[in-house]
Amino acid sequence: MDGNLKYYEGCGQEGPIRCIFLCEFHPTAGPRITCQVPENYISKDIFDTVSHYIIPKVQLQRCTLTVTLLGSKILGFPVRIDNKKYARNAYYFNLCFVCDAWARTVHLEPLVKKLTEYLLSMELETEWLSKQSLSGDAKALSGLMRQVMQDINSRRMCTLTVGTTTTHLTVVRVNTDPAPVKDHQVPVFLYSRQSFVADQWDLTTNQVYSATPKLRQLTRCVGLQRQCVEFCARSPRQLPRVSDLFRMYAAMTYGSTMRDLCRRLRPQELAINERKLVLFGVLEGLIRRVYKYPVTLNNDSSSIRSEQSQNPSRVYTGMACLDELCCQSGCSASQIEEQLERDSDVVFIVK
Repeated sequence: MDGNLKYYEGCGQEGPIRCIFLCEFHPTAGPRITCQVPENYISKDIFDTVSHYIIPKVQLQRCTLTVTLLGSKILGFPVRIDNKKYARNAYYFNLCFVCDAWARTVHLEPLVKKLTEYLLSMELETEWLSKQSLSGDAKALSGLMRQVMQDINSRRMCTLTVGTTTTHLTVVRVNTDPAPVKDHQVPVFLYSRQSFVADQWDLTTNQVYSATPKLRQLTRCVGLQRQCVEFCARSPRQLPRVSDLFRMYAAMTYGSTMRDLCRRLRPQELAINERKLVLFGVLEGLIRRVYKYPVTLNNDSSSIRSEQSQNPSRVYTGMACLDELCCQSGCSASQIEEQLERDSDVVFIVK
């Protein structure tokens, strides 16, 4: 079985550079490949198919372009030099990297741009590129491209020196895009804070967070203990004890609320600011949020579609938590819970 079958476009995996080629716009022949390593990797037929994108119009000059075609992904940074010494008063070129179509290439974009800027500076100083094109002898350019491909594939870095000009190329790791943030994950004030009452406070204080295994570190790490005591203190003149802080964190279990916890353990009398306690626990990973997901027990797809058309809010798949439903409906968590508790076909999954 072909090992490449496990790779697909968008899989996020990086692949090697398969080819590097330089293409130019010839005043009579039009777009053409001047030099490529290895030779004949990109055929003339394939290049002719995408040449309008490789040597594009003026609006796309000096922009990173990626073209995927027939199992290959071509990455380039086209450049135009305006000068009367060139035929048609301009010189167009584009140095391109070729990778597999499935490969992630965003980390190569800065390299293509920097290498192009390096060739551009040499062309402006000594006409290094155009002279090789006119003479038909591109050995120097071929050697440069071969060095780049070998060094980047093997060491992820390369140092190039042509005459007295030197440049360094390094592959910088580019992290994946963060997950999108939903509205219910970032509660904000819609009115002035003074007009808010306690019952309308953000959803994160209605349901306890659950303790994580990292809570054990609070009994061992002196530095973490000192940070927790100072951060969670109700007043800097009176610091809480570590044992009381640990006891409050350990009491955060499924089914409990902050209101019940505060009534039972009385953090005010222990010099603990309960809001800062929750915030510190979340930031340090000592506790995590517990979410409630309503699920409709009736799994009959036809009845669900019928019920959803009559009242969309009565069908729940377990994919949306209570916070998200609150943002969608504009209702408070207690209002939605009261409505759902009267529905015998709906249960809550807490996790």
